[in-house]
Amino acid sequence: MAEQSRTLLLASTSQYRSELLKKLGIAFTQIDPGYVEAAVEGETAADKSLRLAQGKALAAVALLQSGAHHDDPALIIGSDQVAHSNSTSFSKPGNYPNAFSQLKQCSGQWVTFSTGVCLTDRQGQVIAHFCEEYHLRFRDLDDNLIHWYLELEQPFDCAGSIKAEAHGITLIEDTRGQDINTLYGLPLIRLQTELTKAGLGPINSN
Repeated sequence: MAEQSRTLLLASTSQYRSELLKKLGIAFTQIDPGYVEAAVEGETAADKSLRLAQGKALAAVALLQSGAHHDDPALIIGSDQVAHSNSTSFSKPGNYPNAFSQLKQCSGQWVTFSTGVCLTDRQGQVIAHFCEEYHLRFRDLDDNLIHWYLELEQPFDCAGSIKAEAHGITLIEDTRGQDINTLYGLPLIRLQTELTKAGLGPINSN
């Protein structure tokens, strides 16, 4: 499988995931998988992130098989993140009012970021499928701090409206988790482990 090609295909147009994946030192390309997300009643955040990650990966596989995308990668990566607290899920806010509302709800609370990953081969066989979590405790946020942060960062394409790698760190009181990259959108430590098992790493990918 991996011997035929030493590249990855990231089934996402996210600039954040692209920057994260570069850290692993493996050549990759990106594609918009065209996957349409749908809600499933009663689904946990972890299950949702896993389902959407697999959906994106398999949608990319379908594009490869249809000839709509001409790369020939060794493996395909699908990933999705769900932020949640006290049974409330926070999606990408999309705009300023929604982001403000999300951060008001996060004020003084622990928020969990569940990031699902699905790794498949070119035929759609699932190589690895896992969810990693990272936890943030937000400070008690007053309106002025929220407005200051939103005007600077405009995190409208971020689950939970948080960019902890930038000015969002000022909103955070405590953290828990193994891999900070999980919070940013791609759990690199676990992903590297699975890629190495599949024979694709920063050394043997060249």
